[in-house]
Amino acid sequence: MSQLWQARFFTTVNHLRDLPSTQVPEIAFAGRSNAGKSTAINILCNQKKLAFASKTPGRTQHINYFSIGGAHVGQHRKDETKVEEIRAMLVDLPGYGYAEVSGSAKLHWQELLGDYVRRREQLAALVMIIDARRPFTELDIQMVEWFAPTGKPLHCILSKADKLNRNEATNALRQARTFLGSYVDADGKPFPFTAQLFSALKRIGLDEANDRILELAGLNDEELDPTDAPDVPSDEGDQAPA
Repeated sequence: MSQLWQARFFTTVNHLRDLPSTQVPEIAFAGRSNAGKSTAINILCNQKKLAFASKTPGRTQHINYFSIGGAHVGQHRKDETKVEEIRAMLVDLPGYGYAEVSGSAKLHWQELLGDYVRRREQLAALVMIIDARRPFTELDIQMVEWFAPTGKPLHCILSKADKLNRNEATNALRQARTFLGSYVDADGKPFPFTAQLFSALKRIGLDEANDRILELAGLNDEELDPTDAPDVPSDEGDQAPA
């Protein structure tokens, strides 16, 4: 069982001044509204409703933090000897690009997202969820442009890959890797940007994404004790679009 299955809600914030003072690595998830971000987080953490997937895309306006490890592990087992420190944070950033959101809300989100990915010292890596059928929209590119100067790793999850045939999926992945590979540092060395295909419905790329996120968070690959994990959800197709 993956350590991501330990994820529990930690806090939600709407302003950078309210970000937690924890010093553990943060893995942030960003994506266009309806790209499947909440669904991806939930399936990776093996929980149905950890990340909020609104029926109205664009309604989730806050930065939501989920902790990996921490006191909740001991509380879950009712054994104080099992209490441990938080080891990492998963950060669910507001979805962007939904047309019906007001202009003031869009401006607030833009400032919130841009400032967070550019300035948050605890941010270890960015995971972008992008619909494999519509890769790298203008807003996706803006996010990459904000983040690239940090030189930190970016992992692109091309979601809904099950909706593509084999050739289409292969082309989408190649195009994504070519685009990401165009970002280089002052010495011409490519930034640590990676990409993969993913489908929550068909569980395509689930292990690859899990392993990459754990690596980026600096977590070892030891498996989670089953008694520390939350209740396992069914595999029914009830994942709402992010």
